[in-house]
Amino acid sequence: MVIKVFLASSSGSTAIKKKQQDVLGFLEALKIEYAQLDIASNEENRMWMRENVPGDKKPSGGIPLPPQIFNEDNYCGDYETFFDAKEDNSVYEFLGLNPPPGFKKEAITEEEQNEKTPEVTSTGEEGGGEIKEEVVAQDEPSEEAKEEEEEAKDEDVEAKEDDDEEEEDTKEEEEETEKMPYAEEEEQEGDVEEEYEQGEEDLMSEEEEELRQLEEEEEAQVSEEGEEAED
Repeated sequence: MVIKVFLASSSGSTAIKKKQQDVLGFLEALKIEYAQLDIASNEENRMWMRENVPGDKKPSGGIPLPPQIFNEDNYCGDYETFFDAKEDNSVYEFLGLNPPPGFKKEAITEEEQNEKTPEVTSTGEEGGGEIKEEVVAQDEPSEEAKEEEEEAKDEDVEAKEDDDEEEEDTKEEEEETEKMPYAEEEEQEGDVEEEYEQGEEDLMSEEEEELRQLEEEEEAQVSEEGEEAED
């Protein structure tokens, strides 16, 4: 007798995927032979599952959701009933199988189940290949993931430092730009003052020259008048 597990390999529901993985992982841990029948890619599987789930076992919506478990053509149950049997450690009775010789009713640990969880595979339409969906065990992050996370943090810190340096450089450039007009104004004011002082010096020189000429003319005139008086 072969246990049939009807599942949806391309289901978008995380909850359904988790339930399917749980069932397959537990069967694998107990080394129970089973077959996966995909209802997502095979319409015959979908219709067969819906027609063979007993009416009183169907949900209120009328459409049973995967995973659904059968022993050949005999209905065993859905995930909820499977989970109850698993908790009671009565999975063999649930599946309609005889326990193997020497079997002890000891609960399978979750760690053992995750280690033996296979890939979810399904057979597609006629002539098609297999559709595989890798089952990811709920383990802690790997060393590589941790290293990548640390590298990402270091890159963020370096990027932040670079941004701070660029911000400081930008502030310095802005301050220098603001100071430039003031320096130009001071330089212009200095040039104006220098020209003004030079102009004043030139003016004073011209006035001194005029005064000197007037004095010379007055002395010459006084000398002439003196000579005329002597005559």
